[in-house]
Amino acid sequence: MNKRSLAILMAAMLCNSGLRAEVASNNYVGQEVVVSATKTLNSVADAGGSSVTVITSKEIEESGQTSVEEVIKGQPGIDIASNGGPGSTTSIFLRGADAKYTLVLIDGVPINDPSDGTMAADISKITTDNIERIEIVRGPASMLYGSGASAGVINIITKKGSAKPSVYAGAEGGSYSTWKAYVGANGSTDLIDYSISASRTKTDGFSTTDERNKCINPDDNSFEKDGYENSTLSGNFGLKLNKHVTLETSLRYTDAEYEYDGPGTDVIGNKQESALFSGRVALKMNYQPLLSTLYYNVSDQNRRYFTIDGLSSTYDGYLYEIGWQGDYALADNNTVSVGINSREESMQNESFGMYASSLDKSMGTTGIFVEDQWRIGGLRLVQGIRYEDNQKFGSKTTWRVAPSYTFGSTTLKCSYATGFRAPSLYELYSPYGNETLSAETSEGWDAGFERKLADNLTIGSTWFRTDYDDRIAFDMSTWKYAQVEGKTKTYGLESFAEWRPSNVLFLSVNYTYTYTKDPEGESLNRRPRHKGGLAATWKASKKATLNTNLQWVGSRLDSGAKDDDCVVTNKLESYFLVNVSASYKMTDNVELYGRIDNLFDEYYEEAWRYATPGRSAYAGVKVTL
Repeated sequence: MNKRSLAILMAAMLCNSGLRAEVASNNYVGQEVVVSATKTLNSVADAGGSSVTVITSKEIEESGQTSVEEVIKGQPGIDIASNGGPGSTTSIFLRGADAKYTLVLIDGVPINDPSDGTMAADISKITTDNIERIEIVRGPASMLYGSGASAGVINIITKKGSAKPSVYAGAEGGSYSTWKAYVGANGSTDLIDYSISASRTKTDGFSTTDERNKCINPDDNSFEKDGYENSTLSGNFGLKLNKHVTLETSLRYTDAEYEYDGPGTDVIGNKQESALFSGRVALKMNYQPLLSTLYYNVSDQNRRYFTIDGLSSTYDGYLYEIGWQGDYALADNNTVSVGINSREESMQNESFGMYASSLDKSMGTTGIFVEDQWRIGGLRLVQGIRYEDNQKFGSKTTWRVAPSYTFGSTTLKCSYATGFRAPSLYELYSPYGNETLSAETSEGWDAGFERKLADNLTIGSTWFRTDYDDRIAFDMSTWKYAQVEGKTKTYGLESFAEWRPSNVLFLSVNYTYTYTKDPEGESLNRRPRHKGGLAATWKASKKATLNTNLQWVGSRLDSGAKDDDCVVTNKLESYFLVNVSASYKMTDNVELYGRIDNLFDEYYEEAWRYATPGRSAYAGVKVTL
């Protein structure tokens, strides 16, 4: 963390303020609500034609998982590939798009790393501590969020203080010599509210290089374990200045360390140390019919890579953003939002040794958007336009229209939107960079329905397509980044069904078909064409809850992949995972819980030559006062 970020952190703590996700409005009691789809509080039903998934804190807790990566893996339209075990580099493919097209936020603060080669987000080190909900918005979202949201947005929203103060602590442990300890507190008064947490996780892990892959050093039994450590602090504070004005702050800091190997080669001494700080300070003024928000966001990320010989390279990425948004209720059924923001991204990189290099660059962007939301009978209409000016490549205008119509038990919805992505600082200015690069552009549309077949049964399906133009890729012939001629296309179908046959049993199933094609007609790597999931929650008693999660992932391409006979097929085989979890309330204050991942010890790879966990079990206890 640099001095500027540390100063912001200290000032925010002194103010005892916090950013609170506006998800507890009495307007939507008993309904799922979403903020990210329109940048305003809405029920999912009122978010127009947006394709949205909301994962609640209860669902996160019931899954037993401790990382955001594992929580979202089974969601429709999302594929995740990790280069090894816990803490290793992770790529998110939303609706088949490259990882660089998905914008990831923590309480509205972008955490896509400006020092990353493509400015993609790596969520491998984000724990589930103090998280209230995760919102996944599929489809181009540049109209609201600008560059980098061409495929969609994932917003991780932390908890805010509740009326009844509480303190909790817990510990868990399990396979791979893994342990975790955590504490937290939550509460509110007429003046302030707060939700804070701290956690420490450590595991010996397993070899990042896949020792179960018969085509990698089959006679070498010297594979060493690659460990992982994570310390996370999270705070969400609010200060009520008067009945109309609130000062809010959200803070999150993660310090992590993990050991890694080379591609298909077990290496001793490779280590990455990383830190992520995200913070937001917002002044909210609610003078009906106008809700006005002035905010300042900061994201500070750094990575240090070490080999057995010492420090090899450093990467530091910074993002600073100041903005204002006003939401004006023109009528009971019509809200207009206007937002303006100015953002600066910068990166510093130092590489040592044979390929020594140095890079220190920054880039500024200013944007303004207007969004209009209508509700007329069963019709919901969200439409908007954005103008963004980048100091490097100039201006871009994007727009979106997303209507939905509900009649009886059926809702029809669709959307059309344009998007763009600015070249990253690394793509422009690194030794492999190309300063003539222009912005990538995209257009996407989807159409679908949701229908209640009964009070306890809902089904839905959405067809989607996004075309990407002027895509930036690495040119092996010139060893430079270059613009690719032609369109890259992704399209497919997302379907789901949810059934509650009784008060104690809930079942959900989903299936995603994704087809990808680059300008040469080839499918994109690590994206399965077929994927499905089944989840079940059974309230066995007032004290006991059991959960099962099944995931089937079809075959997908990956360069260099081999079959069991070590013949190059460039294909990773399909796999089927079963995870189970359970919890038991011994008393009102003490809860026991546990989970088993990969119950049947399925062998699989998310990326060629990189290991994944086998059957593993974990158990813990949580005490709340």
